[in-house]
Amino acid sequence: MLSLTTSLAPLVLAGLLGWTGAVKLFSRGTVLQAPKTALARMLSSSERAALVLRGVGAGELLIAAGLLAVPTNPVPGAAAAVLGVGFLGYLGYGRALAPESSCGCSANEDTPITWRAFARAAVVLVSGVTAAMANGTWWSTVSERPAGSLGFLATAAVVLIALSADLDRWWLLPLRRARLRVFGHPLFGTATQDRVPVAASVELLENSLAWQAASPVVRSALLDHWEEGGWRFLLFSGVYGTQEGARPVSVVFALDATSSRDTPGDPLVRVSFLDADSGEPVGAELLKAVPSRKLLPLAG
Repeated sequence: MLSLTTSLAPLVLAGLLGWTGAVKLFSRGTVLQAPKTALARMLSSSERAALVLRGVGAGELLIAAGLLAVPTNPVPGAAAAVLGVGFLGYLGYGRALAPESSCGCSANEDTPITWRAFARAAVVLVSGVTAAMANGTWWSTVSERPAGSLGFLATAAVVLIALSADLDRWWLLPLRRARLRVFGHPLFGTATQDRVPVAASVELLENSLAWQAASPVVRSALLDHWEEGGWRFLLFSGVYGTQEGARPVSVVFALDATSSRDTPGDPLVRVSFLDADSGEPVGAELLKAVPSRKLLPLAG
């Protein structure tokens, strides 16, 4: 297994560096993504960042060509290891300087720097060290051990794809959509579940006319919830009255525990107001006495 790994490491690393290098060097996305990278913050220039990215891409292609052509030569592997160390240092500094920026690793992603970028850089480092120690060519290993080589290359491809955020749209998003189709959305009702999650009830409530009517009184997020007789009760705190006469109140909403966003028709919602000190019901006419909240001015 060790000989298989050392012999095929140059091929795997060449595939990774060849792909990222070609994207950086030839894709128009390099210029578009450069302003979003941490490198642009470091160099204080999007143009310089794009030039550096293209230069790194050219270096990656050169190293990939060396790994493919002369896999037993330690120089391309050592160069890849040095490149991996540089990537790790850049990612660490970029994460500290501009955590919201992308790394520009493939010049085709705009997600912030995450552990996956560090893991892929570590793969470049380890693979470079392994390739530098290769004592056999990858083509001879593939011809002599085709089944083992195919399994190794398939596993390596899966790992590299999982560590590449810009490939998520090809496998991760379809997988998430399939999961939603099979198991249902967590905020939707499902055929096998009579009670929807509390978060779904809260979302349904906050889009109802009852919530709009009572919102001038409500002053808190959800405090408590319980179910009784097929109803789900949601408890909020609020205030009625103005200035010196203001009193705390408990606002209790009740709605069907099985209702969700995909339930046809408007949800049936009931609302009650209880004095927080005495527990006595407060008349719904207090809604007319409480002024609506002042709307914030909009810019422009």
